[in-house]
Amino acid sequence: MSKNKLIRFDWAMKTILRDKANFDVLEGFLGALLEDDNIKILNIIESETNQGGEEDKYNRVDLLVQDSENRKIYIEIQNTRETDYLESLLYSASKIIVEHQKLGDDFRNISKVISISIMYFNLGFGDDYLYYGTNDFFGINTLSKLIVKKRVELLGSLEPKYKFVGKNIFPEYYLITVERYKNIIQRKIDEWIYIFKNNEVAEGSTSKNIDKAEKKLAEINMSEQERKVYDKYLINTARDRDAINTAKEEGREEGIVKGIVKGIVKGKIEGKIEGKIEGKIEGKIEGVEFMIVNGFKEGISIEVLSKMAQINEDKVKEILINHGFMPDN
Repeated sequence: MSKNKLIRFDWAMKTILRDKANFDVLEGFLGALLEDDNIKILNIIESETNQGGEEDKYNRVDLLVQDSENRKIYIEIQNTRETDYLESLLYSASKIIVEHQKLGDDFRNISKVISISIMYFNLGFGDDYLYYGTNDFFGINTLSKLIVKKRVELLGSLEPKYKFVGKNIFPEYYLITVERYKNIIQRKIDEWIYIFKNNEVAEGSTSKNIDKAEKKLAEINMSEQERKVYDKYLINTARDRDAINTAKEEGREEGIVKGIVKGIVKGKIEGKIEGKIEGKIEGKIEGVEFMIVNGFKEGISIEVLSKMAQINEDKVKEILINHGFMPDN
């Protein structure tokens, strides 16, 4: 396949993939993930959970669709880390179930929800980029899985015939961590994750409808007005991520400084620091000097140290030089 530059998948979800004419792209992605090439999307479900447009939750794209098996498939793309992310997934899936279960309805008709998260940040600690989770019950003593079945009528027979199949009613969760993906294609879904990460189709991709994705998501197809809005979205996304990363770094620096200052507030700190600090340093470092030296060792900038110590930057540099450091000018 050619290396056509594609628009970001999160932007596509906000715009062209909401068009019924482009459902085939979503069907290709979902078929690869769920390993079912027969998936057919019937419609996009309008609900409180189904958001669209630039004023949505912070950099989040939500899409709720219904397939031919009456499953509710909730797709979320998250560009920035969110506190209590798993809790938010549980809430969203539960809300979808409640929204589509009318009072008085038989519980046998409860909605089957599949939650799919495409995350451009690393959630938790793990060595994989694709995770799956659902509810199962296991014996405490035997560790065997509990199997509950339901009777399903077989259509097309002249007399009533039934088969028993396992019940599968609990929400299923798929977590795709794009940043952990190493651009190695082992299965069909990897071809789509490659698109999420690189905005292009990998050479030799054969997943169902991925050729349609390459054509329909090509940047070259965008009008001038669409290009302007898209460029603005890219700028805002990059700006928001930078703002969060900066806030994290500033919070880290402030936390380190506060920890050092807390020790000073308890009383004048006198201590002997022995060892190698850019060379061997032995001696006494007191009060503010202690804070500056240790803060600098932790990577805090001279500007921040100056503000915390309430002395000018030249004085901070002088203290650091006196203790064997050569700060950048």
